[in-house]
Amino acid sequence: MTQTFFRDKVALITGASSGIGEELARQLAASGAKVALAARRKGLLDKLAHDIADGALAIECDVTQPRDLERAVKETVRQWGKVDIVIANAGFGVSGKLKDLSMEDYRRQFETNVFGVLQTIYAALREIEKTKGTVVIIGSVAGWVASPGMSAYAMSKFALRGLANSIAPEFRAAGVNVVLISPGFVESKIRRVDNQGMLNPGAEDRIPSWLVMSTQKAARQILSAVAAGKSEAIITGHGKLLVMLERFMPWVIRAAGRKLST
Repeated sequence: MTQTFFRDKVALITGASSGIGEELARQLAASGAKVALAARRKGLLDKLAHDIADGALAIECDVTQPRDLERAVKETVRQWGKVDIVIANAGFGVSGKLKDLSMEDYRRQFETNVFGVLQTIYAALREIEKTKGTVVIIGSVAGWVASPGMSAYAMSKFALRGLANSIAPEFRAAGVNVVLISPGFVESKIRRVDNQGMLNPGAEDRIPSWLVMSTQKAARQILSAVAAGKSEAIITGHGKLLVMLERFMPWVIRAAGRKLST
């Protein structure tokens, strides 16, 4: 189904230089889609575009800058004449207890994870409406289940879930589908990015490897959900379990949170 759905589609992906964004680009291209790769690290984008070949477009883009996103959409349309799918994937995680964070830390988190997503949608919306395409928002299980020391990140992902749930019925009238993707722990570099949004390759990933889903498997599940026209998909088994507990047995999550914070 994914091969048929994505063939000849044009997809613009933010945060495409690594992790989920990079793997989505590879699998979309393998399914016959044309991909426009947008991220801040142009060197990594150029390498990815070379690996994908077949006309992949690399666009240096900071999602906190509206003009960058507008340019990314224009370059994509100039190259292929349309945009069928926009994947708002760019994001990072600010961590730390509230008393150790500043208001600036929270603002920085929202500039990328929330307003960056909004600006991506605004920049692409006119083209997406023309093709009756798809808006994909990469949220997180943290948008369902908040944990101690992750208030800034959880707030940003809760906001994305609210955004997706609100705009989905608005866009449906125009034939545009909105898909919220909520992954759990997936293999990526996000846990090696500091609170300033800078990658630290030597940083320790404290999540046990057995709990982390490969980017290849996660991307397959994401693209399957998009092709099936789902409104939301929880990615990873532990993510589904946590969301189920939050919905039906929230006291279990609260008790775990108290234990983790002591």
